[in-house]
Amino acid sequence: MAETTSNVAGGAASFDKATVRDISVDGKRVLERVDFNVPLDKKTGEISDDTRIRASLPTITYLLDHGAAVILMSHLGRPDGKPDPKLSLRPIATRLSELLGKPVQFADDCIGQEASEKAQALQPGQVLLLENLRFHPEEEANDPGFARQLASLGEVYVNDAFGTAHRAHASTEGVAHDLPAVAGFLMEKELTYLGGALEHPKRPLVAISGGAKVSDKIKVLDRLIDLADALLIGGGMANTFFKAKGLFVGDSLVEDDKLDEARRLMEKAEQAGKPFVLPVDVAVGEKFSADAQRTLTTPDAIAQGWRILDVGPQTLIAFGETLADAGTIIWNGTLGVAEFPAFAQGTNALIGMLVERTEQGAITIVGGGDSAAAVEAAGAAEKLSHVSTGGGASLEFLEGRTLPGVAALLDKGDPRLAKEEEP
Repeated sequence: MAETTSNVAGGAASFDKATVRDISVDGKRVLERVDFNVPLDKKTGEISDDTRIRASLPTITYLLDHGAAVILMSHLGRPDGKPDPKLSLRPIATRLSELLGKPVQFADDCIGQEASEKAQALQPGQVLLLENLRFHPEEEANDPGFARQLASLGEVYVNDAFGTAHRAHASTEGVAHDLPAVAGFLMEKELTYLGGALEHPKRPLVAISGGAKVSDKIKVLDRLIDLADALLIGGGMANTFFKAKGLFVGDSLVEDDKLDEARRLMEKAEQAGKPFVLPVDVAVGEKFSADAQRTLTTPDAIAQGWRILDVGPQTLIAFGETLADAGTIIWNGTLGVAEFPAFAQGTNALIGMLVERTEQGAITIVGGGDSAAAVEAAGAAEKLSHVSTGGGASLEFLEGRTLPGVAALLDKGDPRLAKEEEP
């Protein structure tokens, strides 16, 4: 996977926030927000995918190599503001230790005496991981007192958790009011790739949007119709567009309250002269199940009781024709029910197309969430330009929203950075 953070997507994005390169960390305690919200096996509780942990390594390693003592904080799951042993970060400390090749200390709480004592005793080159932030309701409430307790553990704050940058929580926004705050390499990379794709894309820019619901993507589609040269639509959300065009879709998932929005988006694309490509054939099943029989048909011939669960081969050919000369491709949302192997065929075929286009020089960006998980499962993450670690954050960024966790960081050149010359 490409590792550069400049001159991507046809032109450098305007990343004007300070990074770890812009601040001296030698001999300092660095409080770093990471995104260790990793999936856990429901039966064993073990980490089933450590992608987000591995994505944090470049920044952690840089800080350690530059003489910092690193204090890491993250959330995991939804413990509803109270301790839950099943959502402890202790197993993550073990995995991180294996990846770093050095011990990772652990504090049984993210605030309080133990956390404070362990943070104060931490030496340069050492790592401490705090317990789940969301064991405290004050985290999601962005409580100033809680934020100050977190901030007291460090001298510099680094946010490398793009996946939570759209949330104004104590650890993502509040802490930045009490410490000099800069971005980590993952945060920089995410914003540079996504920003570059929108601000200075290598054209044609083709956007692919899937997933279950139109309601999740209305604002994104509105903006992409303005910015992209063509849009390809798949997943369950395509059903709402089919019904908006007057087609009968059987028992397929449809958002009836979004039919007018669907018509508006199609009309907007038509008026702008932008191709808005819907599936021309689909795979249907008689039930929503992994063992449902896969049958191909067209969107205007869905039988009562059947439901659309994937795109068909003719759709993939049509999508491929649009992607053939694309300079930049942004994809968010699977084309079918990718957790069912029989209905993951469209998504997997699309991944293959994106790999091929990357090899031919296109910039390919996957916007997190289920589509990123599908890419990881296919073993294709390293073969694409960038796979985002942030689902909701990616969507809000594509919508054009300000991300609180980014806005709170210092701008480049801020006098508070007090960058010291390296010896």
